[in-house]
Amino acid sequence: MQPEQIILAPLLTEKALGARTASRYAFRVHLAATKGSIAGAVESLFKVKVVKVNTCKVRAKRRIMGRSIGRTAQWKKAYVTLTAGQKIEELEV
Repeated sequence: MQPEQIILAPLLTEKALGARTASRYAFRVHLAATKGSIAGAVESLFKVKVVKVNTCKVRAKRRIMGRSIGRTAQWKKAYVTLTAGQKIEELEV
């Protein structure tokens, strides 16, 4: 997979924005991406050095709308820790 296909979007939640002070960034990633491929994609896209990657799968939730019952999509998120003092300038608000 190409790095653009692995990293889908940055997460802009309150928890993710608070973790940026410790050089941790949260991303929505491809469901089949591994920790090594995520680290390589972040390093090549943003020109930073990755120390650690933590991932977790977000399970699908059941949604009811009228008489129809469906599910939201399952997705994967990754918390990427950079070396101390590094920042991703494109994602700073």
